[in-house]
Amino acid sequence: MQIGITGYGAYVPSYRIRISDIAKVWGKNSLDIEKSLRLTEKAVASSTEDSLTMAFEASQMALRNIKMDIGALFFGTESPPYAVNPASTILGEMLGVGNHYLAYDTQFACKAGTGALISALGLIKSNEIKQALVVASDKATGRPHDALEYTAGSGSVALVLGSEDPIVTIEAWSSFSSDTPDFWRREGIRYPSHGGRFTGKPSYFRHILGSVQSLLKKTNLSPSQFDFAVFHMPNGAFPVQIAKQLGFNAAQIEKSLVVSTLGNSYTASGLMGLVATLEYANPGDRILFASYGSGAGSDAFSLRVTNYIVKKRILFSALISQKTYIDYPTYLKFMHII
Repeated sequence: MQIGITGYGAYVPSYRIRISDIAKVWGKNSLDIEKSLRLTEKAVASSTEDSLTMAFEASQMALRNIKMDIGALFFGTESPPYAVNPASTILGEMLGVGNHYLAYDTQFACKAGTGALISALGLIKSNEIKQALVVASDKATGRPHDALEYTAGSGSVALVLGSEDPIVTIEAWSSFSSDTPDFWRREGIRYPSHGGRFTGKPSYFRHILGSVQSLLKKTNLSPSQFDFAVFHMPNGAFPVQIAKQLGFNAAQIEKSLVVSTLGNSYTASGLMGLVATLEYANPGDRILFASYGSGAGSDAFSLRVTNYIVKKRILFSALISQKTYIDYPTYLKFMHII
């Protein structure tokens, strides 16, 4: 039985703010920031949108033309609408999946979605359920005048897992975890804190290296045997650096680097790169996908594209082409900062 992604969807708000407009407010050189982060703009959810509404939009797209038999619904996010009250059950009610399903919200910074993906995979493999819906969604924010303000974006990705006509099969996975507190937010504190440069080498790079190298050893595959590679995108620079460090070339990651115009949508960020890549993938292509979550951990996957991609493909480039630019005061209003 081949298990994989049988349907997928994404939602990106139409609003954008230019990095130069944020930099201008704080008297910063926007060219230096854009060059350092490799970002020019980011997606911003409106004042009436949150992680749940975006998850609903992505899930509706993922479930199109699929006979729904959801046995599990997992919702990964860093920005839940309630501190105490699951978003997964609200989403299930909105989608009309019935009542006989396992539901829970997952947290692990930006890899909350891929952790849930592995849990769903295990449930399907063991024949406990036939189908699962895994959603990663965030309306990410950063403290004004903090480095995160330039990168934190909004968006959602939904994946349906099962064995019936999979678009992408999951060949193998591997994880690497440690207690590395590079990013955190305590209860009652509005904005997250981070370790600055500490978030790089001992955090993002160490953990993705660990998960990917373990996966390559497990599968006896080399970087050259993958047609595409996708890495979590906290900014535009890190995925380029880790790809090179692991032996992947620029062409393998090029299609995934949507962070430059969408920003880092936290739990959805890496999966957004995967959705973008699937627009260009052909049957038989192999994709390496590696997430990263602060705290810290990384999940790496070897994925194989099937013939079903032809009829189930999403044109992600068209999905994100409609956009409206907003100014900084409107951005603050949309993010409920003022």
